[in-house]
Amino acid sequence: MIRRLAEEGRLSGAVVHGGVVYLAGQVADDASLDTEGQTADILAQIDALLAEAGTSKAHLLSVQIILRDITEAPAMNRAWDAWLDQGNKPARMTIEAPLVDPAWRVEITGIAALP
Repeated sequence: MIRRLAEEGRLSGAVVHGGVVYLAGQVADDASLDTEGQTADILAQIDALLAEAGTSKAHLLSVQIILRDITEAPAMNRAWDAWLDQGNKPARMTIEAPLVDPAWRVEITGIAALP
């Protein structure tokens, strides 16, 4: 069975299948925030999607973070470190790339297991 969560326009916020949750790229609801604020906003969205799917950040397997400007990595990492479950760190990749909306500074996607 496939479950699609937070469907909108062209995508689902997350798709659940085979004991795995696949997160769409999440961006900040408030694009006026700085990089740290946008990251915290996105991580809260991820918490909500994972909860709706029946899991949590403790079950994240991998995360991909896209920064508009890689020099903003320290700001992103401040929000990440405050949010991270230190006992359950996922595999992670961080890259620099242009984002669809120039106001977005961060986009985060990932894959989590269901407990």
